[in-house]
Amino acid sequence: MKASVPFDPLAFNAAALMMRSHRQQVLASNLANADTPGYQARDIDFESALRDQVAGTHSQGALALAATDTRHITAGGAQGDAPALLYRTVMQPAIDGNTVDPDVERAHFAENTTGFETAAALLGATIKSRQMAINGQP
Repeated sequence: MKASVPFDPLAFNAAALMMRSHRQQVLASNLANADTPGYQARDIDFESALRDQVAGTHSQGALALAATDTRHITAGGAQGDAPALLYRTVMQPAIDGNTVDPDVERAHFAENTTGFETAAALLGATIKSRQMAINGQP
């Protein structure tokens, strides 16, 4: 029988906020490159990325830093925790090879913004309830 790990709302909401923030950057990059010839729209699988983040099995992202000189300072943590970027499946790419559909990207951006705001509110509520418990307030 497997030992179950207790659910920690603070860790979950913090991870959700980080994943939403990362996804927002990816979607903003897609929108910024809507007119760039050959640009391929990217996204992350939010559900599996959040599951991996909460479970502590961070998948390696595509944005790893390369140290080309022995004097380079190695980066720890921030880049390695990024979820893998996937290519978005498109219905009709542009003639120049660009796969960004601005309407689709704006819809994903708006949906992700709502999720980000929800995660931020839940994280704030979790912190507030823990502060109240520490201070002995009902």
